[in-house]
Amino acid sequence: MSKTLELAIDLLKRQSNTPEDAGCQEVMIARLQKLGFKIERMRFGNVDNFYARRGTESPLLVFAGHTDVVPTGPLDKWHTPPFEPTIKDGMLYARGAADMKTSLAAFVTSIEEFIAENPDHKGSIGLLITSDEEGVAVDGTVRVVEVLKNRNELIDYCIVGEPTSNKIVGDMIKNGRRGSLSGKLTVKGIQGHIAYPHLVKNPIHLVAPAIKDMVETVWDNGNEYFPPTSWQISNMNGGTGATNVVPGEVEILFNFRFSTASTEENLKERVHTILDKHELDYDCVWEYSPPYITPRGNLVEAISRAIEKTYGVSPELSTTGGTSDGRFIADICKQVIEFGPLNKTIHKLNECVGVADIEPLKETYKITMKKLLIGKPT
Repeated sequence: MSKTLELAIDLLKRQSNTPEDAGCQEVMIARLQKLGFKIERMRFGNVDNFYARRGTESPLLVFAGHTDVVPTGPLDKWHTPPFEPTIKDGMLYARGAADMKTSLAAFVTSIEEFIAENPDHKGSIGLLITSDEEGVAVDGTVRVVEVLKNRNELIDYCIVGEPTSNKIVGDMIKNGRRGSLSGKLTVKGIQGHIAYPHLVKNPIHLVAPAIKDMVETVWDNGNEYFPPTSWQISNMNGGTGATNVVPGEVEILFNFRFSTASTEENLKERVHTILDKHELDYDCVWEYSPPYITPRGNLVEAISRAIEKTYGVSPELSTTGGTSDGRFIADICKQVIEFGPLNKTIHKLNECVGVADIEPLKETYKITMKKLLIGKPT
């Protein structure tokens, strides 16, 4: 059993349902301290985080990730207990195997090997680990980034260990993510008996033309790295439950997944323009998560060459999928990418990773460190 697989199994045994850490971080910290890392434990609310750094010079390469996992779902639907890591037919089964405790283990063992081989390397190595990524994500990475930003500690390169691979491990790197702009729209009317339409104002009817306008609006055409911005309704609720009552209001939850071709301010302005055009009486509460993008450069090149060597494939750059903590780190780091195992089973029953893919993942991270910190070709 490799050291990476052994560490992954140790982490996977721990029931770190978000936002619990269940001791995962202390396991990592103990090994990092032996390597000379300075450890800063940062607990905000009920969330455990830590920031570790070895070295004081630039460039600073940081590995970022999370120890928390999503709920298991029905235990009787798992082939094996989700917190009893099991190897079967070449696959390692456990909750968090793909998302993302295998990556965490690979972070640590790649750093151990790199330092053993290059004890006097230039630059610095860091880790930024949270237990609040799968949940509300308000006391995790974003808070650690605030601490670093306030003391002007900037990061040169960051690798987030999210499971980014699509069909085979190594086929995809995330070099950015779309922004997310959610709206809770409440359109007001006048409630009344359905048999007296002259005495009511049906808010569902009133908002329908505005919905049509927003569905038909081309918000942007995307750009080199992003597809066009998408606007979608996720929920629509109105009514008292009775079939003879016109509701007094309707609540609509919608979301933009938007590219860097649009901005938060521009999208909000255009939504309000459409709603105002239809003379609606409404309130709208917004929730925003920024996009980020890392153009081709040192980090993308280094990890791409490493993946080609370890997995034998040329990775595609992609910005698809949901949000990640990369969006927070991009505030203090110009080059942020995400790379990790297959995402086929994440958040599903019987989550797993291929055992044969684990050592190449560790090697990918180590080769990337060599390229960025000591300049060795991949």
